[in-house]
Amino acid sequence: MPVDGTGGLGGAQRAALLDSVRLRLAEAGAEATVSRVAEALRAQGRPYGDAEVLELVRQLRSDMVGAGPLDALLADPAVTDVLVNGPNEIWVDRGAGLERVTGVRFADRSAVRRLAQRLATAAGRRLDDARPWTDARLPSGTRLHAVLPPIAVGCTHISLRTSRSRAFTLSELVRAGSVTAQGAELLGAMVEARMSYLISGGTGSGKTTLLAALLGLAGPAERLVVVEDSAELRPDHPHVVRLEARPPNQEGAGRVDLRDLVRQALRMRPDRLVVGEVRGAEVLDLLAALNTGHEGGCGTVHANAGADVPARLEALAAVAGLDRTALHSQLGAALDAVVHLVREPDGQRRVAEVRVLTRQPDGLVGTEPAVRFDRDGRMLRGAGWARLERLCGGRGDGLGGGFSGVPGEWRGPGERNDRNEAER
Repeated sequence: MPVDGTGGLGGAQRAALLDSVRLRLAEAGAEATVSRVAEALRAQGRPYGDAEVLELVRQLRSDMVGAGPLDALLADPAVTDVLVNGPNEIWVDRGAGLERVTGVRFADRSAVRRLAQRLATAAGRRLDDARPWTDARLPSGTRLHAVLPPIAVGCTHISLRTSRSRAFTLSELVRAGSVTAQGAELLGAMVEARMSYLISGGTGSGKTTLLAALLGLAGPAERLVVVEDSAELRPDHPHVVRLEARPPNQEGAGRVDLRDLVRQALRMRPDRLVVGEVRGAEVLDLLAALNTGHEGGCGTVHANAGADVPARLEALAAVAGLDRTALHSQLGAALDAVVHLVREPDGQRRVAEVRVLTRQPDGLVGTEPAVRFDRDGRMLRGAGWARLERLCGGRGDGLGGGFSGVPGEWRGPGERNDRNEAER
């Protein structure tokens, strides 16, 4: 049966009924249990049959304490994203790209706006004409982003990204095709060797999922301190401390940003410092920490390619007032590698390459390809393989038995072949 959220009533009638029930429950100080909602409905004096009461109870409770018509979509374990562009325009991602949903709709544009505002309130955030957007985490762990008109043209837009109750293991990612078996062994060796690394990629490429899986490989006696703008990382590890940033209140006070949290994390005796997403001035404190004995630190960063990560960090540091030379001076000693993820046109998310950071003749830091993973399961060693092998404790023979190619044979897109240049 299509979920239209009307229960036989028009949008205005349903909104009035919902407000009446909500007011009655508030006056009584009662929770929105099935029996309480049913009692409030019957108190309206309308002749509802038992079946109709049950359906209205389900829909009203969904509106009052759930995600309304979106509840069924969010309950689907295959759904990772739910996007609402209008009352009749809802899209989901089940891992194979976006697809439009039929049979799920809202009564009208006002219903979409009410849901967005109620979800924002549940997350402790403000969403109104004075602040027409919000980015928050719901109590269930789902990530919420919403924008109200007139900023959002036509209708309120809602974006929801679901949160898995437990982290994927590396073995599960291998079975899903996100990484090859030998690639997983290599990543595990990087974690065991306490290498400092960043996972790069575009939006929705699986950076957080992979990072959580790798954190689960850290030794059980290690203490992980995780700093995030919106808490999403849930590694399967016995000793995890999670810190979450906080936006300012309605008076503009009380803001706690990632940079504040990184500084606090350093005083919490971390064995591994983790920044869920490096997106601003916190890059300075992270690099400073990794330069002062905090090995094994890691995080994610948005980048189009692994080779672009130094430039991306350079841009973030510039906003914080750190010049190019100083940034590269810290970067070369702080980070060891970059793991880059891609999302294919068919929706498949996978590890595409691992690059090592190297100091260039001009004193700046660049990246060098160490290993590339193609869609056919082949792995090609690049010029940086020898350095990656050393960083992994000399385990290259065991890790690279199935690798093809020779160092320097593979070059990333747009990179010069320095050997050929020299021969010319």
